[in-house]
Amino acid sequence: MEPGEPRAPREPGRGAETAAAPGWEESKTFYDNLAPKKKPKSPKPQNAVTIAVSSRALFRMDEEQRIYTEQGVEEYVRYQLEHENEPFSPGPAFPFVKALEAVNRRLRELYPESEDIFDIVLVTNNHAQVGVRLINSINHYDLFIERFCMTGGNSPICYLKAYHTNLYLSADAEKVREAIDEGIAAATIFSPSRDVAVSQSQLRVAFDGDAVLFSDESERIVKAHGLDRFFEHEKAHENKPLAQGPLKGFLEALGRLQKKFYSKGLRLECPIRTYLVTARSAASSGARALKTLRSWGLETDEALFLAGAPKGPLLEKIRPHIFFDDQMFHVAGAQEMGTVAAHVPYGVAQTPKQTAAMKQAASAP
Repeated sequence: MEPGEPRAPREPGRGAETAAAPGWEESKTFYDNLAPKKKPKSPKPQNAVTIAVSSRALFRMDEEQRIYTEQGVEEYVRYQLEHENEPFSPGPAFPFVKALEAVNRRLRELYPESEDIFDIVLVTNNHAQVGVRLINSINHYDLFIERFCMTGGNSPICYLKAYHTNLYLSADAEKVREAIDEGIAAATIFSPSRDVAVSQSQLRVAFDGDAVLFSDESERIVKAHGLDRFFEHEKAHENKPLAQGPLKGFLEALGRLQKKFYSKGLRLECPIRTYLVTARSAASSGARALKTLRSWGLETDEALFLAGAPKGPLLEKIRPHIFFDDQMFHVAGAQEMGTVAAHVPYGVAQTPKQTAAMKQAASAP
């Protein structure tokens, strides 16, 4: 055929092998139409706010965990393979992850070239054979999770720093403690006792103060000398910032992303909102907490000083996607009111009795 000569039409019923091969652009368009809808490019870990989530935090795997505990790993893997086309039900971290993705969509609209967004990594000690069911579940719910770390029975904690992890959430209390010991912000996440609707457009994160955002310095004084001495100490040291706690860096990362919205004039419409929910009383010990945040160049959108009152009822009104506290008493109270709560195993409050209760709660169906 000479250049410019019209191509003969394909005869009806003839296979593609008898027709002239389509050009590259035609082929690319054809296969693009067959492929799933393209997802955004993953950011480089060092540029993003990395949230590492375990499989049992993201999905409900109660039956699978029972099989693993009672029948062993081989039966567990066999069960997963037989059910790999059945998506897992959402777990306690699921609404939090969906809220992270909602924030990412807004950030990509405002800053198309920026990689300063949330990056979610699925971190699990599951065998790689279970990966297909996890991938199918993620695709079923249209989650944007491209990075997996599956360690086949070994602890995944040693990989968290390589992923530049800003926060690690797991249902395994021992792994969370291991991460805390490595200097990584981490918490054991618990399912609420009942379902409560949370915002679909605004990420809400609530923090306790002492032994979460701040060090456990003040809690040590309470335990050793009582409340009166604590109040005296806080008044005398009101202008001395508290040392940082394990989740200070995560609040800092949230604040950095909030400022990206503020710079576009969206402070009141910011899709990230943070809360300080503390047992401190405002008049006697609240000033030091607020001044500490100010000294760090940080703030929370709301500060609730409860003076020892239960936190659950206030959290029910806030409806955060996650609430962090170092004391299981407050975690349990939040759960009862329908809040997804996460225990931070840090500081003097981690008595052997409390640690045992935490392990028992984490292993319960």
